[in-house]
Amino acid sequence: MVNWLFYSPFGPLCMTRIQSALPPMRRSHLFLENGLAFAGVSPQWQEGVFRGEVVFSTGMTGYEASLTDPSYADQILAFTYPLIGNYGVPPEEYWESEKIYAAGVVVCNTCNNWSHGKSIHSLAQWLEKQSVPLISGVDTRELTKTLREKGTMLGAISSHDTAPSSFEENTAIPVSERVSTNKKIIYGSHGKKIIVVDCGMKTNILRKLQKFPVQILRVPFNYDYSQEDYDGIFLSNGPGNPENYVETISILAKAMQRKKPIFGICLGAQLLALAAGAKTYKLAYGHRGHNQPCMEIETKKCFITSQNHGYAVLENSLPKDWRVSFRNLNNHTVEGISHNSLPFSAIQFHPEAVPGPTDTEWLFEQFYSLL
Repeated sequence: MVNWLFYSPFGPLCMTRIQSALPPMRRSHLFLENGLAFAGVSPQWQEGVFRGEVVFSTGMTGYEASLTDPSYADQILAFTYPLIGNYGVPPEEYWESEKIYAAGVVVCNTCNNWSHGKSIHSLAQWLEKQSVPLISGVDTRELTKTLREKGTMLGAISSHDTAPSSFEENTAIPVSERVSTNKKIIYGSHGKKIIVVDCGMKTNILRKLQKFPVQILRVPFNYDYSQEDYDGIFLSNGPGNPENYVETISILAKAMQRKKPIFGICLGAQLLALAAGAKTYKLAYGHRGHNQPCMEIETKKCFITSQNHGYAVLENSLPKDWRVSFRNLNNHTVEGISHNSLPFSAIQFHPEAVPGPTDTEWLFEQFYSLL
């Protein structure tokens, strides 16, 4: 028996190498809407065409958290790290939602000799169990270069040799409805009351909030909470174009008139900006990974952050009573906004991490201190 030591973001390591049979594979392709095609192989259970927006993540680990992040809904996720799956897949308690939301997975190499004491599946087994398409053996370096130069675009994982006639996925239910809770949920029975607007919230955000003595009312993205009794509002992450969350923005604009603390993460930052009267725009290829450097403008302190977003706030559209609080050091885009006098703030990155560094977890404490 060969022993291997693999890093895992979700607990103690195991030195035992676990042999997992590779599922029967067939030739397949990842087709892009610009006409390019990338050859690879896919499990034989995959039949037909699987569509989505093709994006890439630079994370080396945390694939189980990324794939269950609702922000990846309707997206085919390509991992730039050449070997994915080395520590298997942990139980559901370590996921960021109850299922995989990504529309497909693209990797260079899929590891089936996974090793971790808490894992229960190989990556390929998990994807099959969740009916999520996989294409392996892809030149992900060339794919990433293409997406960086041309921008993210629609694509399809297909068992056919020719590209599909259409890359559009016909879905009757808007993505906001598919990722948000459909009812009010209460956590805790005492302490300050926080309205959590669920637009596709990661589970670890909820875990971080529950560390404080608070009562949480988790509500759907289109629930009107503006007249509820609360001490603060939290706006979650989520997928899609922020401008499509018309109801969410309208409700938030009403709630802002009460001048109570508001804090948003990722999509929440874009929604807060739109409710304040600013504009958003789509980034060429987005920020997805665990190593995005950001600077806090006021202190000039730098932080390594975990990110997953394809849209950003247009800086020169911010009203005069708002300011940029964080900036991305790679491309200088807006990573945080704050009101100059009211307790309103939001950030594009993920202080709750999972996956990624926890350098900015203190932002949850800052929000709680304002309640």
